[in-house]
Amino acid sequence: MAPRPNWKGYLKLALVSCPVAMFSATSASERISFHMMNRSTGNRLKQQYIDAETGDLVESADRVKGYEVARNDYVLLEPEELKDVQLESTHTIEIEHFVPRAEIDPVYYDSSYYIVPDDEVGAEAFAVIREAMRKRDMVGIARVVLYGRERIIMLEPRGKGLAGTTLHYNYEVREDKSYFDEIKNKSVGKDMLDLASHIIDTKIGHFNPSEFKDRYQDAVVDLIRAKRAGKPLPAPAAPKPSNVVNLMDALKRSLETEKGGKGKSSARKSGSKAASHARPAAQRTARSRASTKSHARKAG
Repeated sequence: MAPRPNWKGYLKLALVSCPVAMFSATSASERISFHMMNRSTGNRLKQQYIDAETGDLVESADRVKGYEVARNDYVLLEPEELKDVQLESTHTIEIEHFVPRAEIDPVYYDSSYYIVPDDEVGAEAFAVIREAMRKRDMVGIARVVLYGRERIIMLEPRGKGLAGTTLHYNYEVREDKSYFDEIKNKSVGKDMLDLASHIIDTKIGHFNPSEFKDRYQDAVVDLIRAKRAGKPLPAPAAPKPSNVVNLMDALKRSLETEKGGKGKSSARKSGSKAASHARPAAQRTARSRASTKSHARKAG
């Protein structure tokens, strides 16, 4: 069953527009989720809203959103009033600017979406907008209303469609200075820097998301299976103690470990095919020379 779109409307560039549908690019359906239960009965619990002053149960028909303007002073907003706050971006993603992708700080990235044409008639206009962005190597900046609020969205070509990434507003992103300014300046010695650089060299590879597993979720699954089968619960892995105190010593030990382990094997794997084919031939040549020398010594 195909997923339902998170949003449907129009993609617009100047006077060119086309109907589109937007789908979430990620899914949380595979994650482990829990229900709140009554330990005594094993029954599920229901969430209820209670009036903070009277203690009475409040039914859904009597619930309304409120904005606190002062302590214990709220402005109540009815669902119809919020619905009437219509913006053009509620139904239209209008591209306002084009910018180089590198100009957008990744700290602003929020959620990812896939955008596709919603009918055959608008497919050509969609392709024109997509390919124009691809040709100029630019991303589009637009706005869209999602989940009751207007969001900035970055649009970029991805295959035959578009990828959309919602962006945080400037007021939502904290300044890094408040975290980094108190870090004291430390001079780094050349020897330690060289050692750390060598360690990085042994770990160079390519990002492959399939290599990363959710180890916490796997551990929870093992725990659930053990409890269901009445088996002893898996013991948590104890953290390995580290006796290294000196930073230079730690770097040297790390480098030796990487050279003798994964880093070394990765380096071998990343070698060219030509080198891997040439190695056996070179080994055969060396053995042949050694054999010739040995026969020569015996003959002498």
